[in-house]
Amino acid sequence: MGLSSIGIEAGTYLIIGAIFLFLVTGMPLAWVTGLVALLFTFGWFGEMALPLVTARVYGFITEYSLVAVPMFIFMAALLDRSGIAKDLFNGMRVLAGRLPGGVAVQTLIVALLLAAMSGVIGGEIVLLGILALPQMLRLGYDRNLSIGVVVAGGSLGTMMPPSIVLIIYGLMASVSIADLFTAAITPALLLFGSYVLYVLVRCWFNPLLGPPMSDEEVAKESVWSAIKSVLAPALIVVVVLGSIYAGVASITEAAALGVSSVLVVSIFRRELNFTMLQKSLTHTLETCGMIIWIGIGAAALVGVYNLMGGSRFVSGTILGLDIAPVFVIMIMMLILLVLGMFLDWIGIALLTLPIFVPIVVQLGYDPIWFGILFAVNMQVSYLTPPFGPAAFYLKSVAPPEITLRHIYSSVLPFIAIQLAVLAILLFFPEIAIWPL
Repeated sequence: MGLSSIGIEAGTYLIIGAIFLFLVTGMPLAWVTGLVALLFTFGWFGEMALPLVTARVYGFITEYSLVAVPMFIFMAALLDRSGIAKDLFNGMRVLAGRLPGGVAVQTLIVALLLAAMSGVIGGEIVLLGILALPQMLRLGYDRNLSIGVVVAGGSLGTMMPPSIVLIIYGLMASVSIADLFTAAITPALLLFGSYVLYVLVRCWFNPLLGPPMSDEEVAKESVWSAIKSVLAPALIVVVVLGSIYAGVASITEAAALGVSSVLVVSIFRRELNFTMLQKSLTHTLETCGMIIWIGIGAAALVGVYNLMGGSRFVSGTILGLDIAPVFVIMIMMLILLVLGMFLDWIGIALLTLPIFVPIVVQLGYDPIWFGILFAVNMQVSYLTPPFGPAAFYLKSVAPPEITLRHIYSSVLPFIAIQLAVLAILLFFPEIAIWPL
């Protein structure tokens, strides 16, 4: 008698318990999901069911659109190792001027442009931690405000196209990635604008939080140098997003065009060399390897769970609740927020979306809109303790006196802003889907 005798409800609790039990041991998520998938495949169905699970894994790793992921990661790695971002930050110093909080606003603008170039988060936070954080601290900016701006601004890549989060969501939900990109622009700008407004309001009432720059600091950069520093990033953004929205290229082709444009710009800047290419490719392989292995494990686990009847069980349970559909979406958001405190967003996406998205469609909601909610939710997960990865990215380059405790306390106001934007998008879906 196999595990099937305990029923799907008990089986669901057993799977969840097994996942968290293995995670507590420190085992990587990819191995945890793969191991649990194998245990339940053999325990529930026997060895004859293994080909059905492997077929699902094969379908995941042969998805054509997945090729865009390593391309965007490679583009981000090249940007990290070129001087494009550094010149962009220094050149835009003229925007800061004598405005209280101006350098923080400048940092957020640079963060938005970096997000629009690559859509990869970790590299943006590290770059801003190296470029912006020391300058704000040197100018006497409040430590908590400076840290929060770097971490929250660097996380805009979850929302701003070409977001890797939206690409993975599009693959899992079988919806147009181009439509997701179009719908995400307004919410991304809403988040960006909310961060800027928060900084300006706080510094307006207390200028000591973000002292204005001196005349000498402002004079270091001219308007012309600021314009020149924006030209290369603007070109990359136009090549990537412009080719998608103009219908010239698919997402995958646009990613390749983006890599090509960064390589061309690096050649003109005389920055491209063998070491830069080698390190960028190594970083790309390491990151993609992590994503693919997590995807394989999650695809196997979701595959066996669906064979067990899990998707029907979860769908029936949620749809059977005697509550308004909007509350069902709120429950999903709460589940994602809790999971985001402990799991990587890739694992969350691959484990939950195959179950959640069909329910969202059955409730009559637009899966594009739900994708935007998911992306905002995952941006929250990047900041939330105890395992918010943004904090660890910044800690790796922050001055030694800045601890993880400082970082986590600094991001709390920005988490509140993210949750407020999430609530706005939840109750006013037209903000996201109006361009479609």
